[in-house]
Amino acid sequence: MASSFSSSLASNANIMLLVLLLASSLMAAFASNFYQDFNLTFGDGRAQIVNNGELLTLSLDKYSGSGFKSKNEYLFGKIDMQLKLVPGNSAGTVTAYYLSSLGPTWDEIDFEFLGNLSGDPYILHTNVFSQGKGNREQQFYLWFDPTKNFHTYSILWNPQVIIFYVDGTPIRKFKNLESIGVPFPKNQPMRIYSSLWNADNWATRGGLVKTDWTQAPFTASYSNFNANACVWSSGSSSCTSKSPSSLANNAWLTQDLDSTSRWRLRWVQKNYMIYNYCTDLKRFPQGLPPECSNTN
Repeated sequence: MASSFSSSLASNANIMLLVLLLASSLMAAFASNFYQDFNLTFGDGRAQIVNNGELLTLSLDKYSGSGFKSKNEYLFGKIDMQLKLVPGNSAGTVTAYYLSSLGPTWDEIDFEFLGNLSGDPYILHTNVFSQGKGNREQQFYLWFDPTKNFHTYSILWNPQVIIFYVDGTPIRKFKNLESIGVPFPKNQPMRIYSSLWNADNWATRGGLVKTDWTQAPFTASYSNFNANACVWSSGSSSCTSKSPSSLANNAWLTQDLDSTSRWRLRWVQKNYMIYNYCTDLKRFPQGLPPECSNTN
């Protein structure tokens, strides 16, 4: 017991040391220009940056989807992006917006929006990968039509917790539970990626509904990217900063849910969650993953 307690203290001390080191080298929040912050990665013209860098659009047709990625890598941050999803009959399409590292033991934090038949709700699919292992899916309906207007989808990622937000409302929390053997993404810097692609073999009703290419091109739009985050410098063991910032301006580094946010999280999960791997006993007949017993 004494050894376990000492290990826990050492782990907590290491996390706080990391927080203090990062706090001295953080960039302040900044309003972004898509030309400055992102590269278009594929699509042969189907991805476009317009309106002097204020708007980015991705399109999908029967020949190709499209995508982009951030120029910077981040190690912890509060990432916000406004999206307006593919309208109408978007069945078979997936709009993915996520953080990811590279390599066989990659880390990843996912938003994926699964298209629908006209009149049916979108499904928001979330997942967390650590050291190449995922299988932590939670899915939600949204309480609004995500195709009519822009809505803000945010990822808070710090050494203690990952929290997914929709318009400032938390929908999911993934805690750092390395103390009970659950890997947590904290050592690998990640880029922001997004893509619009065809996944009609699984995306809508398990692949029963196929993409209607007469509705193409399908288009999703992005605006108002903001990152209050630590920018990783390649080859360096620490983060660098575009502008000096104090710990007080980077409360996200130690942020967790307060009582009001915990109530809002419970409201979303009670009323809009449609799948939770932590309740899927058929999928895990030998017992649920260990983090499922510690979700506060």
